[in-house]
Amino acid sequence: MIIYKLKITDKMFDETKMGLDKIGVKQTNNTQSKKRFEDNSQYRFEVPGIQNPTAMESLISTIDEFNFTIHRVTQTKGIMLLSNEEIIEMVDLAIESKLELFLSTGPRASYDTSATAQTKEGSRIAYRLRGYENLVFAIEDIKRAISFGVRGIVIYDEGLLFALGKLKEIGEIPKDIHFKVSAHTGHGNPASAILLEKLGANSFNPVRDLSIDMLSNLRQNIDIPLDIHTENPKSSGGFIRHYEVPDIIKVASPVYLKTGGSVAKNHNWDGSFDSSKQRVKQIGLVKNMIDKYYPEAIISKNSSKYLAIPKKV
Repeated sequence: MIIYKLKITDKMFDETKMGLDKIGVKQTNNTQSKKRFEDNSQYRFEVPGIQNPTAMESLISTIDEFNFTIHRVTQTKGIMLLSNEEIIEMVDLAIESKLELFLSTGPRASYDTSATAQTKEGSRIAYRLRGYENLVFAIEDIKRAISFGVRGIVIYDEGLLFALGKLKEIGEIPKDIHFKVSAHTGHGNPASAILLEKLGANSFNPVRDLSIDMLSNLRQNIDIPLDIHTENPKSSGGFIRHYEVPDIIKVASPVYLKTGGSVAKNHNWDGSFDSSKQRVKQIGLVKNMIDKYYPEAIISKNSSKYLAIPKKV
């Protein structure tokens, strides 16, 4: 029996790369991004995992105390776990501080009757929707948040994103609602990024551990902002990328820097008053890295008219 060894060379992949190029999926080599937010800035700060008004109020008061700037606050446990009064209070806090407030779609497989989602192998479907009724429930969850003035929604399912994009086209969802695709959808390549942008995503959070070169490839293929974790809870690897942040801005702008995650134990962790203060410390550490290694980087102002700040209803 003769076994032939295939010698791998760069030229062997040229035909496939040329094919991808023809369909609009480009390859880049750590290219510096010339793309910007609408206000010509390169980066914004996002603090994820702020689950309730108490945590949000603590975060804002500490931010003001240290004179830091943040642009977006994200709740991850689900809209359906917030009372009407809690949503209204968070909306009011966001309006007063000129912050984007993104709430997460509540129905998901992990809250459903799915036994598969509770297993180790099935955990990758945990944030997705099962069946027609859960698709309806998810849209109702989002409409409830919108009715209180929320303008930003975190999406965990591409099918839901498709439906919401079409509903926006026919006027069932307001045109000014922003959809942010979560890292929990598991996307990390430029073809997926292009798909999400075409489906109506306003920003996209790729998987957390992409290299600088991988992030550069995503950026050169899409125009919507990227949401990049500067650090992570232990449940998603626990790695901290503070020294990489200046290069992340250079290759990935416009970018939201998702900062403060290492304080949490997991994605849906209920933080305390004190943990919100710890998240602010992480923002300070990241900002110091930017000021030292990329001082010319341009940060958005909270007064930007392009921010998805809630509306008073």
